[in-house]
Amino acid sequence: MSAAAVHSLWTTAADPISKIEAPKIEYAQLSPILIVLGAAIVGVLVEAVVPRKSRYHAQTFLAVVALAAAFAGVVALAADGYATTKSGIAAMGAIAVDGPALFLQGTILLTAMVGLFTFAERRLDPAAHGNRVDSFAAQAAAVPGSDGEKAAVRAGFTTTEVFPLLMFAVAGMLLFPAANDLLTLFVALEVFSLPLYLMCALARRKRMMSLEAAVKYFLLGAFASAFTLFGIALLYGYAGSMSYATIAQVVDGTVTNVTPALADTMDNDALLLVGTALIVMGLLFKVGAVPFHMWTPDVYQGAPTPVTGFMAAATKVAAFGALLRILYVVLPGLRWDWRPVMWGVVIITMLGGAIVAITQTDIKRLLAYSSIAHAGFILAGVVATTPDGISSVLFYLAAYSFVTVGAFAVVTLVRDAGGEATHLSKWAGLGRRSPLVAAVFAVFLLAFAGIPLTSGFAGKFAVFKAAAEGGAAPLVVVGVISSAIAAFFYIRVIVLMFFSEPRPEGPTVAVPSPLTMTTIGVGVAVTLVLGVAPQYFLDLAGTAGVFVR
Repeated sequence: MSAAAVHSLWTTAADPISKIEAPKIEYAQLSPILIVLGAAIVGVLVEAVVPRKSRYHAQTFLAVVALAAAFAGVVALAADGYATTKSGIAAMGAIAVDGPALFLQGTILLTAMVGLFTFAERRLDPAAHGNRVDSFAAQAAAVPGSDGEKAAVRAGFTTTEVFPLLMFAVAGMLLFPAANDLLTLFVALEVFSLPLYLMCALARRKRMMSLEAAVKYFLLGAFASAFTLFGIALLYGYAGSMSYATIAQVVDGTVTNVTPALADTMDNDALLLVGTALIVMGLLFKVGAVPFHMWTPDVYQGAPTPVTGFMAAATKVAAFGALLRILYVVLPGLRWDWRPVMWGVVIITMLGGAIVAITQTDIKRLLAYSSIAHAGFILAGVVATTPDGISSVLFYLAAYSFVTVGAFAVVTLVRDAGGEATHLSKWAGLGRRSPLVAAVFAVFLLAFAGIPLTSGFAGKFAVFKAAAEGGAAPLVVVGVISSAIAAFFYIRVIVLMFFSEPRPEGPTVAVPSPLTMTTIGVGVAVTLVLGVAPQYFLDLAGTAGVFVR
């Protein structure tokens, strides 16, 4: 081949490069995500640069400031009209800035802020070798029980890396419900999942159980991510695009520029249906719906309790946000195909979670099965396919997340010689030993049960009303039966705490620092305010319940 021919190949290949447009990023609209991501990266640098003695305070301060600033950013965007009139697509079509995205981001940031205080708590365990310790392993890389671990404990090491990991997880969660194309959705899924897998393995006490929980979560999570990715590939093959809007147009048949290649795949319903099923399956795994719930009880039980509380609340908010956007923005044209399947999932999730919870003897496993039942209740609102359905789900998620973080914060306080006393028999007579802690936990349990004057009642009422008006009245009947079954085991725990004799060798209730007190106090306040006067927040969720297309 002559030199001239080779040169012409180069110029032909190089020519289109001049036409690639520079990406146009709306930094102000993406500021909440960017602030948290920036703080996570600075947190990694803090680990590398700041002396070990000062890291805990530096990381806590950095995380609190970043979450507060990001929340202020969300409020500013909402006040500026980005939740309603100015809502649109940012970052070259990759991210939606609209009501549901901002509402869910605000909820995630507040939940993370309240959860962060339990991460930073250092007064619950007795001091080890003169050093205050938190819930996390002294040195995560050390083999459990080894000399290396014992030396790390003696030296007073703490795993302050949990703070940047938490911030990376929050950044991914902020992006997940706002993703407006399938690739961004998958990147966000991995960004928030990987830090969670790691944090589950970092418990200071019961290290082996913690490691087992992390391995189970990682393997099953990787399995679910693979399903999601395969579904994304099939949907891309069907519609020739990753963008939600374009896929929705191809599904509806309203797409304008049909290329010959697209015309060939558009008629292939197998690609569409299988791709949709796989993506929804991946999201239902994150939500913890039956039959994709197998990881939930083991991971909730084994992970450090602050991580369990944060994960139980924030992951649900992010995953339901993404699920709503997929079903309501991308697949409204497939409603008659996905609704019957979701009906089945809702029924087995509500009943399965409620019935299996009755048999549990560990408080963290009981709350795990309770969270599965709640996933079913929230899915009933998703199935409504009406604007009220969206707003009721948003309200329920906000109410549920604070109750959950508060309940797990209370679990961290009840301790015996081995750390947290999570076996239910240990909680007998707690109301006589520590009436305040038992009363607070009773408030959270009543909210989970959906008793009037708690946020749980307002949330369930909103979701069931939306489902009934959306033509899913049978689901409401099943939901009410499931709620009655669930109420049994919540009330059973309350009876155990207040009407049983305390055991002489029973656990003690640790006195927490103001950090955990704040977490529990905020949880109780939100639970009662949303229960007694929910209308303002229901209206807020109603205003925010319109997706941008």
